[in-house]
Amino acid sequence: MKACVIGAGIGGLSTAALLLKEGWAVEVYESERVPGGRALSSEVDDGYKNLLKKFRISVVASEPAMEHIPEVAEGYTVDLGFHLIGGGKRGACVRLLRELGIDIPFAGSRLGLIDREVSYPIVNAADKMAMLPRIMQLLFTRKSKIEEMKRMSVEQLIEKYGRGKLTLLLELFPRLITTVNDLSRISAGEMLFAQRELMGGDPVIYPYGGLKNISQSLVEYISRHGGEMHLGRKVGKVLIEEGRAIGVKVGRSEREYDAVIATMPVQHLFTVADEQEFPGEWVEYVRNLQPTGSVVSYHALSELNGRLLNKSFVFIERDADFEGGAVVGMIDFKMNHLTGMAPPGKYLIQSYAICTPDEAKNRSKREELVGIIEKHVADLMPANRRNLEWNIHAAIWHLDGVAKTIDCMKPDVATPVNRLYLAGDCVNSKGVGINCAADSARLVVDAIQH
Repeated sequence: MKACVIGAGIGGLSTAALLLKEGWAVEVYESERVPGGRALSSEVDDGYKNLLKKFRISVVASEPAMEHIPEVAEGYTVDLGFHLIGGGKRGACVRLLRELGIDIPFAGSRLGLIDREVSYPIVNAADKMAMLPRIMQLLFTRKSKIEEMKRMSVEQLIEKYGRGKLTLLLELFPRLITTVNDLSRISAGEMLFAQRELMGGDPVIYPYGGLKNISQSLVEYISRHGGEMHLGRKVGKVLIEEGRAIGVKVGRSEREYDAVIATMPVQHLFTVADEQEFPGEWVEYVRNLQPTGSVVSYHALSELNGRLLNKSFVFIERDADFEGGAVVGMIDFKMNHLTGMAPPGKYLIQSYAICTPDEAKNRSKREELVGIIEKHVADLMPANRRNLEWNIHAAIWHLDGVAKTIDCMKPDVATPVNRLYLAGDCVNSKGVGINCAADSARLVVDAIQH
């Protein structure tokens, strides 16, 4: 049996690797000349600026001006977006790598909080004792009860169960898990399922060598097990006959496959597949799916207080004029010379603030988010300006391909067209971002096999 994977992001590469493990012949087509998709690490050079344009990422502000950044950023590596991996070693990405026998070192940490004062970790021993009965009740309630709670919003969950520090956690973690600020749109049941999956271990991790280490390791696995990588080759069309995907067209050549897996943002599916082949209501549903947005920031420093090294901190900006009435974000210190992302003795801070795609596209809103990030960075590091070498703030309106909310449910991996599947962070799998993409691969393989 032979499969075609369209796209060499984490979802496509993970799917190809698992299919090879199951004995399939697999070919991967990627329009770019490098694998990784949106989970891509890049040197901060002229090529990085071209990538930003290609992926429709808008620079909001930088210091110095963007045209001079490559002159001062030599030796640094950044990601296209904020790509800290949630769930630690219990997350779908690490589980998949372990299943494939791929050993990548990760830097991990717990989470601190920037509020009226800075605390690390967020929850101390006394907090745990006070909240333990209620947390256990929520996390270990019957699965059938959690299924019922999928129709309840986190806002309603807080009204019913929120007390003391637990209220703060219910304000923070659902937003971080979904990258959505509006608690009235986040499913309480989905959040509890996700949180139960990820209990224990470091909540957030980042790979040594950057995200490219994950994609390169998957490419090596694919090549070593007989898969074929076609970089710089764009699939022009998915061939469909009598309700079944039978292959793809690449250039002038038509190639037959037993399964086709598309990993582009699902809203773009009809650029390669004829929408007339799908039920009209499904086409409309897919076209109206909304992604998530954010402003992502990088600060390069010549010095860093050792107490911050490799740690992560979250913040919540209350009474903000954004959807949901508050802005949640994270500031992380795992990108540095020790993890291979900065020159010797130098440090990178990776930060983001959650917003909607429309807010990310709105100039005044994204500038306001830059101010929120800068404020909280200064809370952590009052001497930041003295040690700053350069910074970049960029707005992204597709941080996650589809927002997983009560009113915007992600599609299943199987499409209405037989033998045409979806993979990546757009589908209804566990977690967000890289974890969602990695877990989608397992769902695709299960769907194909059955």
